[in-house]
Amino acid sequence: MSAYSFIRPLLFSLDPETAHALTLTLLQIGHKTQLSRLLYDRHTHKPVEVMGLTFKNPVGLAAGLDKNGDHIDALADLGFGFLEIGTVTPRPQPGNPKPRLFRIPEHEAIINRMGFNNLGVGHLLDQARKSRYQGILGINIGKNFATPNTHALDDYLTGLRKVYAAASYVAINISSPNTQNLRQLQQGDEIKRLLEGLKEGQRQLQLEHGRYVPLALKIAPDLSTEEIGHIARLLLEFEMDGVIATNTTMQRPLLDGHPLVQEKGGLSGAPLRDLSTSVIRLLASELNGKCPIIAVGGILSAADAQEKLHAGASLVQLYTGLIYRGPELLRQILAVT
Repeated sequence: MSAYSFIRPLLFSLDPETAHALTLTLLQIGHKTQLSRLLYDRHTHKPVEVMGLTFKNPVGLAAGLDKNGDHIDALADLGFGFLEIGTVTPRPQPGNPKPRLFRIPEHEAIINRMGFNNLGVGHLLDQARKSRYQGILGINIGKNFATPNTHALDDYLTGLRKVYAAASYVAINISSPNTQNLRQLQQGDEIKRLLEGLKEGQRQLQLEHGRYVPLALKIAPDLSTEEIGHIARLLLEFEMDGVIATNTTMQRPLLDGHPLVQEKGGLSGAPLRDLSTSVIRLLASELNGKCPIIAVGGILSAADAQEKLHAGASLVQLYTGLIYRGPELLRQILAVT
């Protein structure tokens, strides 16, 4: 029985946001005492090359768990092959009103409508500079709630410029369901303008910094087959470095009749598994190995991770699986990959 199995009942007796903060505090204690490293960071070196980067292993931490980069070193102790922090916006914002995070333990799922709550890109960069972490650090950027879609590119370029020097790669989040109208940026000409502007910004920053930082686009699981095909063609046209599939879903698979089914927000966890995997399969078919896929969504076991890799992903990321299964999930996945 894992150490987490003893702690989980206590955490699940608390409000989800309170439990989240307590978990990160416990990880900080584990880091300072080096207990986390002793427990988890063993036999986690299985290097893989993706996006021109060498990842310690193919299992990473998804964005959202450490929005502000406050716990980089503590999370690194768990043995992840890479960390993705954020989503961060150019200006601090409080996010949506509470309550905004809901557990559904019987389905190993979470509904959240956090709304990009974060302390702003300046704070995140301060924390990244203080960190001793030397591994792959992805920084996930988004637009501020008050910024209209007509000026979204300005926010993404601001974020890209600010995080470029600190990031191993930059994730572009246009797929959160919790910022009004954000997902419209995945449609038609809007996504084309966004990718064109971001790639031009990347080219300019490469010249300024003498260093190429890959860009990965994070997409939703609720896109149609035609929309996924359209996005895949644009990923190739603009030579994007990666795609992250997927964010949370607005659908409610397997939750019929549940008292929380009407709660607004994105659903993650086990019910998202098949939706996410189907998007990965479609992307893999369209991209034909020319743009790597990072899989996230519904990974709660080693078998789930293998399914994503077999569907065409090169890397996987964990979030909700950690809430329900704990850090031991990472080692279970690495044991079979």
